[in-house]
Amino acid sequence: MDKWHFFVKLRTLTGEHCGDMNQLYRFPTAQFGSILIILITKLPIPMKNMNQSKGFTLVEIMIVVVIIGLLAAMAIPAFQKVRSASQDKTVLNNARQLSAAADQYYLENGVSTVTIGNLIGSSNYVKALNLVANETYPQAFTQGIAISIVGVAGVRTITYAP
Repeated sequence: MDKWHFFVKLRTLTGEHCGDMNQLYRFPTAQFGSILIILITKLPIPMKNMNQSKGFTLVEIMIVVVIIGLLAAMAIPAFQKVRSASQDKTVLNNARQLSAAADQYYLENGVSTVTIGNLIGSSNYVKALNLVANETYPQAFTQGIAISIVGVAGVRTITYAP
């Protein structure tokens, strides 16, 4: 913190300098012969602070860490929820594609059951089946029967009814 030093200047009404506060006691007041106007000037005198350092305090850094932790605590569950919803939608879309491919196979071949190997492949109805959450699809599809995909992210089961 800076200390302030006050300089007091004494002037007469005509603007003549009469001296400073120390000199006021040396001269008798009758010598001036008029009313004095006192001008006070406030000048900063910087102090040398040996403990002055630039940077953040430990408290400021701890507050920032706490705020980041709170934001992460709110964001991570929301991210996990969005991720699981995205996986479920992708698995459900895969089930729709397999069901549509099975329906097409039923119409073309006149059967009511088909294996997954007849549906997926470069020359078959579904070119590739991308697994998004280590899910397991049934090996055979029967016309009019709902299919269940198990082990979505290791814990969920999704059922699709055509």
